[in-house]
Amino acid sequence: MRDALGGTVVLVIIVVFIVFALAYMAFNVNYTKAFRMKNKIISVYEDFDGDCSSSDCQDTITDYARTIGYSYDGSIRCPEGFDRVRGLYCLKENMVEAGKSNSSITIINGSSNSGIFLSDINGKHYFTVITKINLHIPVINRILDLSALYVRGDTKTFEIKE
Repeated sequence: MRDALGGTVVLVIIVVFIVFALAYMAFNVNYTKAFRMKNKIISVYEDFDGDCSSSDCQDTITDYARTIGYSYDGSIRCPEGFDRVRGLYCLKENMVEAGKSNSSITIINGSSNSGIFLSDINGKHYFTVITKINLHIPVINRILDLSALYVRGDTKTFEIKE
């Protein structure tokens, strides 16, 4: 009887180890996808000089998401001031006041409800991009809240075109 109980304990330890190892690998794969997606969005916005309103720009991002297997379930919750773009990522436009040096940048919230428009400021702007790390592990998702895992990055600063 003693040997049977010992074998069960060892089996449980092995199963728990395998579950944690697989969860860790799943997290790393999905983190890498979210990180690569964020980098691609930033590079596309920089290639289009900050104007990604054309269908070519958005199609490039969507095609890349399909290529790397970046899946989303539409549950990305954007923080306040960020706009949700096609359910893939969150985007916020930040403006830098004219005449400020890089060491003393003043950021003005560029959300649509702030009343500040590109034509009101003669300066520069940049974008902040957030992508979600998508993990669909039923047991782990019930134990931990993994819906709040995001990757964040900024584009370079662009001149505002008038």
